[in-house]
Amino acid sequence: MSRIDKACPVVLRHAAALQVLAFAHPLAGLQLVKGSLEPGEASAVAAVRELAEEAGIKGEVIADLGLWVAPQTGQRWAFHQCRVAPDLPDTWTHFAADDGGHEFRFFWHPLASEPSAQWHPLFQGALAFLRQRLGPI
Repeated sequence: MSRIDKACPVVLRHAAALQVLAFAHPLAGLQLVKGSLEPGEASAVAAVRELAEEAGIKGEVIADLGLWVAPQTGQRWAFHQCRVAPDLPDTWTHFAADDGGHEFRFFWHPLASEPSAQWHPLFQGALAFLRQRLGPI
């Protein structure tokens, strides 16, 4: 198996359009949940752990969505679709202890919408990968 650097849990919901869970990082723009794998950790396990750490929600992997190589860094990201409680709010904040602690503001981004300039460039590419991977929306 090839090296995987980052795990990215993908939480989707159907509202007026298919939406993906995203958040505003106070220092680094709009992003998707993702994080590094711990030594010996499977990417699906890391995705569930990162979802709990960064978003404060429990989930389970229901589908592997593939690998993406971030052109800016060469890192290999594994995307895993996760099932979560169906009653998540439209927005919420969660304090994540990573990197000295940050409060993340979560929201739902329509997957078919092009990301604004507020999106971190890495995550603009990740959204394009997800749009391509998930097919017509």
